[in-house]
Formats: sequence, C-alpha cells, structure tokens
Amino acid sequence: MAYSAKDEKPEISYHESIHKSSSDGETFGKPSGKHHTPKSPEERLAALQEALKVDPGPKPGGWAAIQLYLITLVVCCCSGDSGFDGTVMGGINSMHQYQQYFGMKEVGAKTSIVFGIFTVGSLCGMIPASYFPDKFGRRFSMFFGNAVLVIGAIITANARNKGMFLAGRWLTGVGSGCAGASAKSYLAEMAPAHQRGAYMGFLNSFYYVGQMTATGMMVATNKWQNELSWRLPLYIQAVPAGINVIFIYLCPESPRWLYSEGRTDEARQILANLHSRNRDVNSPLVGLEMEEIEEKIQVDGADKRWWDFRPLFRTRSDRYSAYMVILIGSFGQLSGNGLITYFLPVLLKQAGIVNQNKILTLNFVNSVTSYIGALSGSFIVDRFGRRRILLTGTASITVILAIVAGLLSSQGSAARANAGITFVYLFMVVFSFGWTSMQALYPAEVLGYQARAKGLAFLGVVSQIASLINTFGMPVALEKLTWKVYIIFTVWDAFEVLVIYFFVVETKGFTLEEIGEIFGQDNPRQYSNKLLKDARLNRKQAAAA
Repeated sequence: MAYSAKDEKPEISYHESIHKSSSDGETFGKPSGKHHTPKSPEERLAALQEALKVDPGPKPGGWAAIQLYLITLVVCCCSGDSGFDGTVMGGINSMHQYQQYFGMKEVGAKTSIVFGIFTVGSLCGMIPASYFPDKFGRRFSMFFGNAVLVIGAIITANARNKGMFLAGRWLTGVGSGCAGASAKSYLAEMAPAHQRGAYMGFLNSFYYVGQMTATGMMVATNKWQNELSWRLPLYIQAVPAGINVIFIYLCPESPRWLYSEGRTDEARQILANLHSRNRDVNSPLVGLEMEEIEEKIQVDGADKRWWDFRPLFRTRSDRYSAYMVILIGSFGQLSGNGLITYFLPVLLKQAGIVNQNKILTLNFVNSVTSYIGALSGSFIVDRFGRRRILLTGTASITVILAIVAGLLSSQGSAARANAGITFVYLFMVVFSFGWTSMQALYPAEVLGYQARAKGLAFLGVVSQIASLINTFGMPVALEKLTWKVYIIFTVWDAFEVLVIYFFVVETKGFTLEEIGEIFGQDNPRQYSNKLLKDARLNRKQAAAA
C-alpha cells in the first residue's frame, strides 16, 4: 500500500511515540522490566485508531489472513464437537433401533441420565481447562481435550451395555468441556481487536456445523434396520476432534501466553505475522498491542498458580467481569434453546408429527436455519455491537415463545400446531443470531489475561450447571407439563431482557486490555457508551476536516 508524503509524517511520529520508551533494548527478548506511562482508555482507543490508519492489518485475501482463517478452522473443530453431540443424541434418542437395543424411552428418568452424564463430564472437564492452558499453553489443552473426546466417542460407538455407553458419554463430555474452554481463550487472543467479534462468532457458530453433520447423517442412517443406524453417527463424532488433534500443533501459540512465559520476541513475531499488513515487527499496530500486553500481563502472575482463582473476584472490575460470565453462561443455556436443541424430536411428536424419518429431516432443517442465523449475527457483531444484538435477540425470542405457547396449547388444532412448530424454528434462528456468537465472544473479551483461562473454565461450569436443568429436568417437564414449558421460558426471557439492558457493557472495537480498564470505571456500561460515542464524533470531525 502506497502512502503520500502527507501520510508518512504521522506514521513516523506515531511509530516513534510507541517505541521511544523501549528503544534501548526492550523490543525483543525478555521483558526488561521498564513500564510505559499508562494511558487512559480514551487515549488507548485513539491510539488504536491511529495505528490502524498506518497499518490497517492483513488484506482479506493475503497470506496472513488465509493463515488466520486456517487457524480458526482448526480451532472451530472444538465447537463442532459439542454441536455434534448435542444433536446426535437428540436424533439417536428418537430412533427405535437405539431404544430397542438399550430398552430406552424418548423421555423419562433413564433418558435424563443418558443426556445428563455428558453434562457431568463437561463439568469435570473444567478442572484441566482451568489449569492446562496457563501451565502448558492453549494448544496443549485443546489437544488433550480432543484426544479424550476421541477415546470417549469410540467407547460410546462400541458400547454393548448401558454402563459402557454412559462411560463413553462421560469421557466425551470431559474432552468437549476442556477443549471448548481453551479454544475460546486461544482465538480471542489471536484475533485482531477490530475483527474479534467475527472470528469468535464463527467459532461458536461452528456448533451448527456439527449439528448439520449429525442430523443430515441420521436422516440416512435412520433407514438402516440395524445397530449401525445409531453407531455410525457416534463414530463420526470423533472426526472433528481428530482433525484438531492432528493440526493444532501446526498453529502458533497464543502471543499473550508466550509473553507470560518470557518469550517476548516470539510473541511480537506472531502478532506481526497475523495482525500487520507487511508482517512488520516494528509496525505501530504491533507496538501498541505489545505495549498493552506488557502493562497487563505478569511473567509470574496468578495464572501460573492453578489453585489461585482470586483474579476472578479480587477487585470490583474483576467481580463485574465475573458477573458477566455468569450472565452469559446461564442465560445462554436457559433461554429456551436447550429445550429445542436436545428435544426437538419430542416437541415435533407433541405437535402431531410422528413419522420418524420426517422428524429427523426437520431436525436437520433446524440445524441449517440456525446456522444461517448464527453466521448472520457473527458477521455484523463488530458493526452493531454486542449489547444491541443481545438486546434485540433476547427481546425477539421472548415474543416468539409467547406466540409458541399460545399455538401449541392443549386445545390447539393441527393447523395451529404446525404454525407453532414454524415459530419454534424461527425462535432458533433468532436465538442463534443474538446469542451464539456472544457465548464465545463476550466472556473471552471481558476477562483479563490472568483470569481468562480460569474464567472460561468457570464459564463452562456455569453453562453446564444451567444445562443440567435442560438435560435432567426437561425430559420430566415435557412429560408432565407439555406445552406449558414454553410459558416458563417466556417469563424467564423477559427477565433476561431487563438484566441485559441495565448491566451488559459494550465492548466492540476495544483491545482486550482496554476492555479491562473500562470495567474498572464506576459505571462501565455508561463509560463504554461514552467512549464509543466520542470515537464516532471524532471520526466524523476528521472526515469533515
């Protein structure tokens, strides 16, 4: 990219201002112990905008961008894991071949245990997820989790009795929980600040790729009148995890983890390779990122002590961030989506659709439409912001669930039941638009580096505890309450809208380190809105000038 003489002047002065304090030896090698003069969040945002003018980052079709796309694809296999499992068990649970082999029913206590044991495994997976990423690196934790998942999938697919089946399900839960938490922290730390929403949204949207693979396959295998009809989908569950195991060590390590290990030159080089248009280690954009990393990350911080969870609750800022993690983790599972993801075949039968092949086909259609909604949300989240999308999506699904409750009432006709199922599909599209990308993106953004791995493991614990309500309670609730379950979720979603409006902080456009400083303000929500408003005003004034 060519610059005019007028363009070159601010590049030189800005570059010098970034590196002046580190020109005597801190640029490469181990941290020198010098500290830059701390900037306010306003100054950091202005500096980031200036740096992006000089170095706008990789070209969309350039090698750096392609490399980041491939890295993202490998990491997304961790999200495909959980999407595949969440749907494959819902589909298999409706197959008479599976039911006859194990003596199961579609709903009831035994079914709750089969679904719930995966959730219990995911909770257990949070133990290595809170330790391995900080001790051995983000890549090792993904490798370990997916290796365990592969073993669990093979055991489940070869199960000869319920005990063996449950053991395999528990192992797949352990692996999926560990790999998924590590994937979020890794990609959040690798993605450029101004595109982080799209990358993290794509990561969580890959959940539906796993869903589509599982549901599409079962449309075909359902027609086989043998054990392979339900065993083959369980074998295929090992494929995305296997891809991650094979390729994850061909991806670079997180630069923030490398810095925390004292490997500053490697961290700077990776940032230059993936964030700079010319792969320039002296780029002002790379210099600004390194400056913020040096200020915020301690080489011997609490992230090195696996038992130390104090960074989650130590200061007011840390506690606010932890509250946001709890909010996303619980609301993201209890908005009615778990009801539909796991038990759509049961809901279809309650609406009068009893043909097994048609049920599995409609399950596949739900995966496709949900994926479209999730991708749409991912690609606009960096433009419209996290807060606006969460509010719009949650308010919309509240209205939709109220409509579904009316249409699927016990007095409803067949036509009303079909209309109700249509709104069930619309619910998943809107939920995916508003929530799928946020579940990976927002917690990874609001957590500081020392708390990120442990905080995302904590997110997994919150999410899985919330999931226990779906996996253990939902089969019984559907059996006893039928359509009235929708009313419960409608009231809960209305409560979610109020909480999101008053407490969720906008984070779009800020670096991970800047977000930490925003959460340290007296009113982070108002302060963030003020920063973004001022930034928009400054851009308009600059354009007018």
